[in-house]
Amino acid sequence: MESGSDDPFVRVRGAREHNLRNVDVAVPRDALVAFTGVSGSGKSSLAFGTIYAEAQRRYLESVAPYARRLLNQAGTPAVDDITGLPPAVALEQRRSVPSSRSSVGTVTTLSNSLRMLMSRAGEHPPGAERLDSDAFSPNTPAGACPTCHGMGEVHDVTEESLVPDPSLSIREGAIASWPGAWMGKNLRDILATLGHDIDRPWRDLPREDRDWILFTDEQPVVTVHPVREAHRTHRTYQGTYSSAKRLVMHTFADSRSEAQRNRAARFLVSAVCPACGGLRLRREALAVTFAGRDVAELASLPLSALAEILRPHTDGDGPAAVLCRDLCARIEVLVELGLGYLSMARSSPTLSSGELQRLRLATQLRSGLFGVVYVLDEPSAGLHPADTVALLSVLRRLRASGNSVFFVEHHMDVVRHADWIVDVGPAAGAHGGRILHSGPVEELRNVPGSVTRRHLFGEAARAPREPRVPSGRLKLRNVTRHNLRGLDADVPLGVLTAVTGVSGSGKTTLVNVVGETAEENGDRVVRVDQKPIGRTPRSNLATYTGLFDAVRKLFADTGEARRRGYDAGRFSFNVPGGRCENCQGDGHVTVELLFLPSTYSPCPVCHGARYNPETLEIRYRDATIAQVLGMTVDEAAGFLADVRPAARSLRTLRDVGLGYLRLGQPATELSGGEAQRIKLAAELQRAGRGRTLYLLDEPTAGLHPADTDLLMRHLRALVDSGNTVVVVEHDMTVVAGADHVIDMGPEGGDRGGRIVARGTPARVAADPDSRTAPYLAPVLG
Repeated sequence: MESGSDDPFVRVRGAREHNLRNVDVAVPRDALVAFTGVSGSGKSSLAFGTIYAEAQRRYLESVAPYARRLLNQAGTPAVDDITGLPPAVALEQRRSVPSSRSSVGTVTTLSNSLRMLMSRAGEHPPGAERLDSDAFSPNTPAGACPTCHGMGEVHDVTEESLVPDPSLSIREGAIASWPGAWMGKNLRDILATLGHDIDRPWRDLPREDRDWILFTDEQPVVTVHPVREAHRTHRTYQGTYSSAKRLVMHTFADSRSEAQRNRAARFLVSAVCPACGGLRLRREALAVTFAGRDVAELASLPLSALAEILRPHTDGDGPAAVLCRDLCARIEVLVELGLGYLSMARSSPTLSSGELQRLRLATQLRSGLFGVVYVLDEPSAGLHPADTVALLSVLRRLRASGNSVFFVEHHMDVVRHADWIVDVGPAAGAHGGRILHSGPVEELRNVPGSVTRRHLFGEAARAPREPRVPSGRLKLRNVTRHNLRGLDADVPLGVLTAVTGVSGSGKTTLVNVVGETAEENGDRVVRVDQKPIGRTPRSNLATYTGLFDAVRKLFADTGEARRRGYDAGRFSFNVPGGRCENCQGDGHVTVELLFLPSTYSPCPVCHGARYNPETLEIRYRDATIAQVLGMTVDEAAGFLADVRPAARSLRTLRDVGLGYLRLGQPATELSGGEAQRIKLAAELQRAGRGRTLYLLDEPTAGLHPADTDLLMRHLRALVDSGNTVVVVEHDMTVVAGADHVIDMGPEGGDRGGRIVARGTPARVAADPDSRTAPYLAPVLG
């Protein structure tokens, strides 16, 4: 809190971030405050882009001069003034790209305590020296298995992986792992110069030659005289040969290009490390036990099971008791948040964004901070309704510790329990950005312009639907994977199926098996997941959907562009020519802050435009290419209404509720739910329809109930066209509108993995064994 201020409110004046319309709002401290509104209304711009961003700016300003020098790069929110603002902690849903070394244990810091327990209280072999805690971490030189460097698996190449078709000659492309274009020709010419036959089928070459070409460590330098081709001049040059293995391993380990690393990975064969058996640790560490188990065994147990093993050792004042009490207390919060099925060893990249956020939330609860504003992004994401009670309990405990909790939320059952609601709208993008209500939740009843009001107070009536009759069944038999053991299931075709159940009950695993089984049957399967559409600001909505190709062609076809000889490539920010070379077309530069995550800030040369001044002199209907990228989907739909390829893409993006996004919005700014809906739009714009299986994982994540209704209309339209749609979903309005429900459970992890109930929504709602039933029944009426 600001010194000398007795005002119990955070007061925002003149907020103009993104689509906010110069808004003033007062939000109470020491309270649970829900920020609501349709997708794109401006609620995240207020909570994160304004309130949290200003708190972060003030924090950076208070630290080292080094950080203050970067403030201009890190950016300042567009707001006149904010008073009464405490320090803030943000727990966002933006999908970072966690390293494969990151795990549940490292995210929660539980692994630190477990390593300390093994070091201080573990049973070391007779005569063995007591190991430091670092020796129990695969992420340190002291603990990592020397063979796999703590990764648990080793990567190599084989002749089969590098040369998938041995009937081809080298000239015909037998070595599939070689780069294309000039580099591949260079390698081919060097081999010919060295005397190898590049026109003979690979399988007919002597074994000795094949092994040398693929695996040699030698790098001979030879003088190459390229074969002359018509219309081209080829000069003699010195060429250095690198084996196929050397090129793949070097690219995979050292390339800065994700696309090149992914391509190299296709030729690698991975195997469990023979030295550590995949446990990632040195033998000395694995020889130490606690309660009869080594550190890898303890870390692989579900957290709830780990707590049961540690609990008998919590009495007393010794190191073991102190550390076991600490671990049990921290695990208790995670179990309360419905995460007891996770193990400490579970890799972070395999977690959903909702699981990651709840892990961080539980960690904050134990941090002992007070007087802080926690800004949360949809804390209920990925939660079964049965688990939201525990979530609310945790949020209340943060408040009781003397903190303020501001959260963006679409789950009306969570919103109802807030102390205060800030409803932003009335619609998205240019039609939003106003504060419709800031006050107690009950008072939102009196705000007629609020879309949230209708859903919060049960005014949005839904007509009951008669479930469709399936056109057939996809039979799964004896499925054993993760926590599914010998499971049989029949998935109806030609209908909309919702897969429900608490976190960790096996929903996503089941749906993955459904997709694989359908592919084995030769069916077309489309997976629409929440993985990012790209991992840098260079990837965006326009490039992913392909509509940017049509836009670049428009600019290349203008009279001025033709006079200057600019082709469509000139208007790409991914290649030299038209782009700004300072940021290489990113529009942003990376700001590295010590002890803080790297942030992206606008390029100081092009100020985020991505292009050089000459390219920006070309205009189409009085707009530059950068201004078109700055348009929202809704704005561009009008601007490009007569450009058929672009108009089709824009229509489907609006259909899935993304009219508020900017065409050039970087992938790094998109939530998992937005990324999923972009993928769905890209699929919907394709002409082919019918007999396709669509698999969606929580498609309503990040959606206001009004937008959920819109999305459901499109999913039903897919089914009406002869397709099958299977969704993993926690939103009971979606489940109620499905034709068939498969309810997994009864719990998560080892206590889940079974089908508890199946059938029409009404049938599942009446099942006494289903944990979903009590939440589904009221929605069905």
